[in-house]
Amino acid sequence: MTVFESKVVLNKPVSDVYSFLEDLNNHEGLMPENIYNWSSTKDEARFTIQNMAKLALKVEARIGNQEILIVPAEEAPIALNLKWTLTDKGSTTEAKLTISAELNMMMKMLASGPLQKLTDYQTNALASKLG
Repeated sequence: MTVFESKVVLNKPVSDVYSFLEDLNNHEGLMPENIYNWSSTKDEARFTIQNMAKLALKVEARIGNQEILIVPAEEAPIALNLKWTLTDKGSTTEAKLTISAELNMMMKMLASGPLQKLTDYQTNALASKLG
């Protein structure tokens, strides 16, 4: 597995951050411009990545105020999962997004840059939304 991580510290209680992230309807606002055809429920999201693929993701596990694990809801072009991990720092919350992907050597060369950019983009967007 190839792992991409990004962290951000938010001036919000962990319960507020968790409430936002546990609902996939809120994740559209964390996506870059090249994501379109977004549709979602609290537990599932479907979208298209421009010039790449269609993806369907679902929440596989929620651990209250700590973790949200998101996995493909159907066959995906690559095996991956997204995990938001929250750490209560008192008056602030550290949110870490980890994307783990099963990439062969060729895919690693092609996808590593975009996946790290996506990870960074999502944590920065979260900071903008909840800052």
